[in-house]
Amino acid sequence: MSAQAITYVFAALLVAMVVTLAIEEKIHAKKSMIVGIYAVISLLMAAGFGILPEPHALLSTGQTVHMPVYIPGVEWEVIAIILGSALFIDVVSRSGIFSWTAILLTKKSGGDPLKLLVYYSAITVIFSAVLNNVAAMMIVGSLTMVSLEKLERKELLLGFLLTEGLLTNIGGLLTLISSVPNIILGNMAEIGYVDFFVKAAPYTVIASAMTVFMAVHIFHIRRLESEEDKKAAAELVATFDESDGIESTVFFRFSWALLGIFILVIATTSVLPWVGGDHGLGMGYVAVSFALIALIRYKHEVDKNYAAVDWDLLAFFTFLFVVIDTMKYAGVLDLIGGGIAKLLALPDMFAGASLLWSSAIASSVTDNVPLAAVMGNILKGMESTPDFQWWATIFGTNLGGNFTPIGSASTVVAVAIIHRAKLSLSFGAFVKAAVPFAVAQLVLATAYVLLVLR
Repeated sequence: MSAQAITYVFAALLVAMVVTLAIEEKIHAKKSMIVGIYAVISLLMAAGFGILPEPHALLSTGQTVHMPVYIPGVEWEVIAIILGSALFIDVVSRSGIFSWTAILLTKKSGGDPLKLLVYYSAITVIFSAVLNNVAAMMIVGSLTMVSLEKLERKELLLGFLLTEGLLTNIGGLLTLISSVPNIILGNMAEIGYVDFFVKAAPYTVIASAMTVFMAVHIFHIRRLESEEDKKAAAELVATFDESDGIESTVFFRFSWALLGIFILVIATTSVLPWVGGDHGLGMGYVAVSFALIALIRYKHEVDKNYAAVDWDLLAFFTFLFVVIDTMKYAGVLDLIGGGIAKLLALPDMFAGASLLWSSAIASSVTDNVPLAAVMGNILKGMESTPDFQWWATIFGTNLGGNFTPIGSASTVVAVAIIHRAKLSLSFGAFVKAAVPFAVAQLVLATAYVLLVLR
């Protein structure tokens, strides 16, 4: 079979996986199981066609280490971030800091759901800008569940969590180090940290406000209008005591200090010695290290914290990375990149818009990290690439994650939190709810890139 035919076969396999995920509830299967089966099939097919690389790694010492080909295909940094963040958040939450914060914000809102949504939306964007999107979604999702449970408004939880999940990808646009595609494309385009922030911030603010506005109407999140409702909410909120969940004041203060240091270190990982840089230990190392430091408090019962980790989520990501890596060897990512390269031959305005939308659609079903690398190399290989085309790619690869629940790590985490709260949300239901937001965000991004950044 020709290389082109192999590429089309694997592209069809990728489409089949997305379709299967869309009907997961009808076939009564977990996402991890579905993607795991496709990982097994894609690896076996790739081995049969002989497109996999040699199963070994060459160390800097010159020593060859034999390694199964699917091991380096997994982005272990992401897996470590999810595992470390989940453990860290679970441990420090036992100190009461999240319930304390949630109750404080709930009291400040006066029990008004609309005000609470605005508060949490702002926190989501800020945390996504300074933290990894996954860590931001885990922290804000935990706070949201506590707040709405206290207010006895659990019916709003689905809308809140979906909105927060979508906002993580907008917040991820704010700085050069907020997301991996930003780092890859920003460095290739030689965009400085300050320049990136100045150009991305206006869009981030406007898109966040628009997303909240849409969420209010789509999810029917209403503010308290009548005096009777406001009085009842105020009376309910007045009964809340933020110190209820605090068992140890010392551990409570220690957890705040540890969380503050965690945020600071995560936000500055790229510039820290030994940890940051191309050869540094990375953000995953930071997350796991802080989790282990926090676990010292419960060193005699760590199994309880291990049990709280969403292992299904970790398995899903592991298998998904294997599938995407196999698609790379099969030429599917190059096929996508080649199609996008043809769009660049169009006149400037059309090329910029096409680049943004095609990047977004591609990143909605594939990992946006290798996609960003492919796109960056295409743009860098051109004789001259206008700045706005780099920005179109940056916006597209980030915002495309809002189309599907597998488009970004943070939306996958948002759906996992939704399911943990015993709420029903299928792949198709997510797409149906998210598409209006994603389209509106991309329309705004198109206008911003072509009219402001061009």
